Amino acid sequence: MVFCILGKGKYHFMGKDELLNNPVLGIFFKTIDISVNRDSKISAFRAFKKAGENLEKGMSLVIFPEGKIDDHYPPKLGEFKNGPFRLAIDKNIPLVPVSITNVWKINWDDGARYGSKPGICDIYIHKPINTSGLTDADTDDLKNKVFNLINSKLV
Repeated sequence: MVFCILGKGKYHFMGKDELLNNPVLGIFFKTIDISVNRDSKISAFRAFKKAGENLEKGMSLVIFPEGKIDDHYPPKLGEFKNGPFRLAIDKNIPLVPVSITNVWKINWDDGARYGSKPGICDIYIHKPINTSGLTDADTDDLKNKVFNLINSKLV
């Protein structure tokens, strides 16, 4: 929800298709957002194609490149997938990495095991990373740069 507050302009989210079953988030994912079945390459292809079309229309995309929520407590940042970085390079759009450092201390999953409580989370919005001049061969370097930048605030 914090991205809804921080976001300016037109934007949409890409997330796992299980969010379609959530009573609140499902409404958004059925209308303006993009859901992905993480077990289907066809679903991923369609999702990134739709995201690319939306980016060309001037919309921004919010995506969590690790593609999952860690089951480990406390959580560790998971390995990033290549798709978001290839998309940014292909569309020649800048990336704005964001680190959210302590939300897991306030609300872990559904709160059943470790509890949930009101609180303040720390959010770091990093400087945009330009992708102009990059090619698909630069995908891994870009992915690692963003991972290290986000993770630098988490440790």
